[in-house]
Amino acid sequence: MLDIRLKAGLHVAALSIICLFLWLISSAVVALLVFSSALLAYLFSHIFWLNKLLYWFKKPALKEIPQGSGLWEDIFNALLKYERNNHLNQIKLNSALERFNLTANAIPDGLVILGSVNEIEWCTANAENQLGLDLTTDKNLPIVNLIRDSHFIAYLYSEAYNEPLKLKHCRNSDATLEIQVIPLASKQKLLISRDMTQLEKVDVMRRDFIANVSHELRTPLTVVGGFLETLSDMEGAVPDNLKNYFTMMQEQTGRMRRIIEDLLTLSTIENSTGNSNNNEIDMLSLLKSIQNDAIGFSQGLHQDVKNAKHHIRLDADSELNLRGSLEELRSAFTNLVSNAIRYTPTSDAKNSGEILISWHLQDEQAIFSVRDTGIGIEEKHIDRLTERFYRVDRSRSRETGGTGLGLSIVKHILIRHQAKLEITSILGIGSTFSAKFPKARVVKKPAAVK
Repeated sequence: MLDIRLKAGLHVAALSIICLFLWLISSAVVALLVFSSALLAYLFSHIFWLNKLLYWFKKPALKEIPQGSGLWEDIFNALLKYERNNHLNQIKLNSALERFNLTANAIPDGLVILGSVNEIEWCTANAENQLGLDLTTDKNLPIVNLIRDSHFIAYLYSEAYNEPLKLKHCRNSDATLEIQVIPLASKQKLLISRDMTQLEKVDVMRRDFIANVSHELRTPLTVVGGFLETLSDMEGAVPDNLKNYFTMMQEQTGRMRRIIEDLLTLSTIENSTGNSNNNEIDMLSLLKSIQNDAIGFSQGLHQDVKNAKHHIRLDADSELNLRGSLEELRSAFTNLVSNAIRYTPTSDAKNSGEILISWHLQDEQAIFSVRDTGIGIEEKHIDRLTERFYRVDRSRSRETGGTGLGLSIVKHILIRHQAKLEITSILGIGSTFSAKFPKARVVKKPAAVK
């Protein structure tokens, strides 16, 4: 651009010098005529090439760009270079866009980009199939006009996208989709739809298998346990040198029965559809009952150790109740308390053996928590504690009678009550397990009149 400006300036300067020279050697009239003629010719040449440029701009094509002469040759060469670079960039952009579309459509999940008012900006073929969309006709239309499921609409407008949404396939009522929304920049959203049909079927088969096997094993284990108990009680039926083996068989039979009972409980909870009932629960009465059971469980667990005991305290808001299933919540809370007892050493010179059960309202959420002064849990284990049969210390769990299913049962019960389980722990100091219930399930009793 600087070269072009310099050349234009040189042309004007040369023309001025020629005219000045003519004025010096001839009359002023002749000089003026010559200058005017040269200036007109110069202007006409620029107008000619400007018209050429204007005509080319209406239909720009690399093969048809004017050649130009003089100053205009440089202008057209600069335009040609710019247009070639632009053409190459366009080819690269189209190639990248094509690769992106091929990659996006190869993903088995459906992808939809939504605008600031949830209008469809772009989607993949899988999204069209799963959600019943057509990008050619539905582009820029609000997605809620096309997917009218009330749960989906509520999920989309709630802007609470921490958990995915289960949705029935629009073209196949037997299929299940999982919808996840991810906020993007400029108020856009990425909607991901995943076909969960096969996983749902496998999960149903797994639950049915566990339930059926557990039912089938319950009867023979009961029979075996009964005979072992009968033989142990019969004087002289078991030789003294075999009594230890019979005791071990009874313990392992009892452990297997507890595992089967927990599996059946978990299967029942998983197969329950919808939310739990909304009966108001007298929480103070429930927690006192759980505290008494915990004291008895602690005494039974350490009955062979002299003066061994836990200090189990209850700190509860007597005016705070909860809506839910009494039996399910009793099971969940009892599991948390019994775990604290199993993994907390009894009081001695080094350990207070203290377990605190608390029930309070915080930030409009009702929180049940169990805090202990036990052995604690390493951080790497915390995220996996609610998995079936996951144990931090397998040998200790067997010694204390744990089945490895307690926290999994707690997790599923809390999900049915729209609650969350939070775990904090410091190795060697203790752990706190907290169940947080939403405001919708909280019942605040009126204060008693004094």
